[in-house]
Amino acid sequence: MTSILIVGGGFAGVWSAAAAVRLARENTSKAGELTVTLISSGDDLVIRPRLYETDPGDMRVPLDRILGPIGVRRIAATVTDIDPASRTVSAIGRDAKSLVLSYDRLVLATGSQLVRPTLPGAEHLFDVDTLTGAATLDHHLKRLPGRISHEGQFTAVVVGAGFTGLEVATELAGRLAGLAPDRNTRVVLVQRTNELGPELGPGPRPHIADVVDHLGIEQRLNSTVESITADAVTLSDGEVIPTATVIWTAGMFASPLTADVASSRDALGRLEVDQHLQVIGADGIYAAGDTAAATAEPGHTVMQSCQHAVPLGKFAGHNVAADLLGIDQVPFSPDPYVTCLDLGATEAVVTSGWDRAVQMTGADAKKLKRQINAEWIYPPVDDAATILEHADYRITWPSASAHA
Repeated sequence: MTSILIVGGGFAGVWSAAAAVRLARENTSKAGELTVTLISSGDDLVIRPRLYETDPGDMRVPLDRILGPIGVRRIAATVTDIDPASRTVSAIGRDAKSLVLSYDRLVLATGSQLVRPTLPGAEHLFDVDTLTGAATLDHHLKRLPGRISHEGQFTAVVVGAGFTGLEVATELAGRLAGLAPDRNTRVVLVQRTNELGPELGPGPRPHIADVVDHLGIEQRLNSTVESITADAVTLSDGEVIPTATVIWTAGMFASPLTADVASSRDALGRLEVDQHLQVIGADGIYAAGDTAAATAEPGHTVMQSCQHAVPLGKFAGHNVAADLLGIDQVPFSPDPYVTCLDLGATEAVVTSGWDRAVQMTGADAKKLKRQINAEWIYPPVDDAATILEHADYRITWPSASAHA
């Protein structure tokens, strides 16, 4: 009996587990030779791309409804160390007891995390990086109308005008207006560089700027945050903005567990992998999702996004099982790159290619974004046959294939 251990219960981890089981069952003579175990600190697959929305506590799917029907063992514990030499993983269980798990092959799919600043007053920052963080912000916003009236009560400052910051800011523009229809509301977007969405390129920027202006979102470009208090934020140019809500969205870095694996890492802390997603220089270890610096297309590395996490998981799971079963592995080959950026209650922008040529805006783009968020990114549950069917690495998104 050989064992596959998958660390991480996000999109990449879940689809790694399902793809490994799928390949094993396709090779019925060898299916009994493999066990697949997934270890994760939480009980749910968090639909992380939706955490900027209202009621983020609902954005999750019980892992047992995905893994249970296909026979994947799930362990609820927090991994603390990986020892590639002994092929073991150390963890702390819910009962605070230490666990040591051995593996023949490991898939590291522990994702990425927000880089939080150390500036004065950082404890007052909100974020939408985790379910807990997003729920805390959601509860804070819902309580604002009941607070003693003060300047800045319905002002939100969003730090970072990248993908997440833009989605948060445009969502808040409508949400704050709904919370306080008879009050002046403000959303201020703070960006270190001189342009919105610097990583999104010039293609969608004019439309993004038009929507931001239409929503009345203020911009503070070429600016950073110097300090925060419970009722104000001070910017690098000395401007003080009264506010009860400061949301940090700037900077992501791969899981700290990547440091336990002796391999080269990129500027985001992601592990260098070969075409089969095996970590270079780390025998028996594969990486998927935000921990993998995989090549998407010649000259382009995958993005830390759900769009790439899902196929990375499927390919990693297939290849790790193929490795143990003596079956040919398949090179990672995702769908062509696209983006679909949410821009408030009625707007979105869809782009294609690494130059992000605009394909769709307005109502059509918004309809697609809603379909992505409400349908496409959710895995099937309870039905083993359907789950395993969707675990096929050859399955692509529907024809528009845009993804957050």
